[in-house]
Formats: sequence, C-alpha cells, structure tokens
Amino acid sequence: MNLKSRKLFTLSLLLLALLTMDATDVQAQRRHRRHHGRGQVFRAYPILGATASQMRGDELRGFKRWGFTAGVGSIVALSDDDMWHISLEADFAQRGAYNKTNDPYALLEFQLNYVDIPVAVHFTDPYGGITLGVGLNYSRLVQQPHGEMVFSPTYFVPDTSDMSFLKNDLAAVIDLRFPVWRGLTLNFRYQHSIIPVKRDWYFTEYNTALPGGSDTWCNDIYNSSVSVRLLYVFGESDSRKPHRKKHRR
Repeated sequence: MNLKSRKLFTLSLLLLALLTMDATDVQAQRRHRRHHGRGQVFRAYPILGATASQMRGDELRGFKRWGFTAGVGSIVALSDDDMWHISLEADFAQRGAYNKTNDPYALLEFQLNYVDIPVAVHFTDPYGGITLGVGLNYSRLVQQPHGEMVFSPTYFVPDTSDMSFLKNDLAAVIDLRFPVWRGLTLNFRYQHSIIPVKRDWYFTEYNTALPGGSDTWCNDIYNSSVSVRLLYVFGESDSRKPHRKKHRR
C-alpha cells in the first residue's frame, strides 16, 4: 500500500481502538444488569479470507476476479440476551474483473485495491448460533486499476483513454456467519455498490452489418463481490441454547 492508504488504514485502526475504550466503559456500566455467563459486551476479531468479484456494466459476466482480504473488526452487543450486535471493521480488499476469453474481449488481471470500513447490524439465532447481518460498507480506492488488457476488435472494445475510477465507493452488505469452534467463525459476505465506481464508460462495437460499421454506448460501473472469510472472535464462547426435548407420556 502507498503512503495515503497506510494512513487511512492506520486511522481505521485508531477508530477501532477508540471503540474498544468506549465499549469497555459500557461493559462496566451494564455488568450489573447482565446475568452470569451471558458473555461480553465487546469482542474483537482478526479477519483473513478471499474475494470473488465482478464489475457490473463492463460487459463481462461472472465472479471471476479472485483477490485477498484481511483486517480487524469489533462487535458490540446491543441487547442483554446477546442476540443483537453491531460490528465495525477496517479491512483491505482486492476487487476487479477477470476474463481470459475473446468473447467479447479478454480483460486480464484487472485489479483495484480498497480499504473498507463496513458497519453492520447482526442478529444471532440463540439455538443454532448462525448470525445474519446487514449494513453499509464505505470503501476508499487506494490503487487504481492495473494489469493487462487484451481486446478482440471482432466484437467490441472499451474506451481505455481514461481508466481512472472514483475514489469512494458505498456498498450494501449482507453478512452470514457460522460458528465453527469456540471463537473461530466462517463468514460469507456479499456486497454491491450503491453508487457507480466509474461513470460513462464508453464501449464501441465493430460490425460491418451496422450503418457506419460501428455502434457506441456507455455504462456506469458498479463493484460486486462475494467474500469467504475466517474470523477469530476473542472471548467468544458457545452460547447456543439447548433445544428443549419433548417428553413422551
């Protein structure tokens, strides 16, 4: 990461540290209202995983661009029964597009690097331990697209005179978490941009059957990605409630 991205990531970590301090005070204030063994108000976790992404509007299809994601997060209990939480993270994530065929064109190693700050509200099933979350993710682009692009003029080509993307991205997030063992959690996350990350990307189709031999149009581009991540939540315990067994008479 360059100097600007390191500064942004450091500020995100400081924000998490401040949240930790505030949550510690909240925990002290609420401890007398919580039953013994109900868990902690605040928990922190590291994150490591992979992303599969695409860019809606680039005339390619499929989540074919694989990338890396890592970061840190914190989760704060919103209810005494430990079922509702809010989470805040500071992540590094790679997104982009990938295609190695000539239909309609080859777009190789097209990658964008982001610092993500997602905020989500979660609900945990007290019996199964599965957690569902929804929220928003603010992303800051720290590296513009880089890679190799090869086009097939038999079909159509995008305009590459300006390959800069917008610095800011805001996405909707759906988050699903499954407990694995103690604090180890398997996490699936889907997110899709609400605002374009590139506006008016022009494409030209070359076809001798068309009047003039070509047709031009433009699309707005949106990030879309699926992430598979492993989290380790410090202080997490198996708080799932046992199912009640029916007694036969």
